[in-house]
Amino acid sequence: MKRHAFFAAALVAAMAADAAPFVPRSGAEVLETLPRKAIAPVPADVELRRMRAQWLAAPRDPALAAALAQRYIELGRAASDPRYFGYAQAVLAPWWRASAPPVAVLLLRATLLQSSHRFEEATRDLDAVTRADPSNAQAWLTLATVQVVRGEYEAAIRSCGRLSSLANGLAGMTCLANARAAGGELEASERLLALAVERGGDAAADAGLRTWSLTLLGEMAARRGDASAAEARFSQALAISPDDSYLLGAYADLLLDQRRHLEVQALLRSHLRVDSLLLRHALALDASAAPAAIAELQARFDAAARRGDAIHQREQARFELHLRHDAQAALRLALANWQVQKEPADLRILLEAALAAHAPAAARPALAWRRQHGIEDSFIAMLAQKLEGGPA
Repeated sequence: MKRHAFFAAALVAAMAADAAPFVPRSGAEVLETLPRKAIAPVPADVELRRMRAQWLAAPRDPALAAALAQRYIELGRAASDPRYFGYAQAVLAPWWRASAPPVAVLLLRATLLQSSHRFEEATRDLDAVTRADPSNAQAWLTLATVQVVRGEYEAAIRSCGRLSSLANGLAGMTCLANARAAGGELEASERLLALAVERGGDAAADAGLRTWSLTLLGEMAARRGDASAAEARFSQALAISPDDSYLLGAYADLLLDQRRHLEVQALLRSHLRVDSLLLRHALALDASAAPAAIAELQARFDAAARRGDAIHQREQARFELHLRHDAQAALRLALANWQVQKEPADLRILLEAALAAHAPAAARPALAWRRQHGIEDSFIAMLAQKLEGGPA
């Protein structure tokens, strides 16, 4: 737990011990009015309040609800704050269980289902969107992303093909490279994407798209074992989007593999509110500094479990294996995570946990899946060789 959070908790506990609890007379009673910030609100805050006021005046207007939900999703992604996804779902409540909501609402529902790793439900909604609106580029991109995460590479390639005819050329190429690289065509996909990024130029794509493309190139180079090329790509992406949490995590993983722990600490010290980045920061700490970070991570995982949130099983498996040194717990989490998603990082933690737990049999289905799909990753190949006792 962070020091200021610990002090706040201790203060609340002390007050509870010394005073009788106050019970409001009704749910409408105002307990406290918090002051607004003294500074002028940023334009995004003003716009959000305007959108929310419009929606409150007509909460069953699907266009207003979709616009506000989309804004909440954008804010949640930018801040890596899942609370905004909850706000978005609340806005979409009138249609959340509807069998045929408006297409815009259906796409946003699929996006939220994807974010909570409810991939089968998300896929059903995305299939419905693409049937109703075959020219919806965002639906095809989201569908391809879900398919890659689930290891459905041929389906993802088809979805990327549909996207390519609808969207920016770099978007289509990045989508296709992501699917093909995951399914056994790593080096060719990296070459083609690098060429697309080089030809595209800064003016050809927005910051988010270029960040995605460069991050993917960095991950491809890392999987090949080319750390210097990976670092160059991640550095390019960071120059565009220095606060992108996925990018920061990918770069931190590269540095952790090289045991460049001080650089990981410097990279992440301003981003510890994000659970996945706090985990990586803790992995980079020395033994004397790690206990506080371990305690805070445990508290966050416990809170997620109380919410019924299982989307961080990969990160929790890493936590159990590398920080709590409980290989059996790590293996259980990694196996549960593997049932949901099958990215290289999911395979890696499963093999690491199986090796540490001396349980090669637990990894056999995943190893067979790796061979079937031709997964290319130098670190995973080394782990597979150890587990199988033969050539990688």
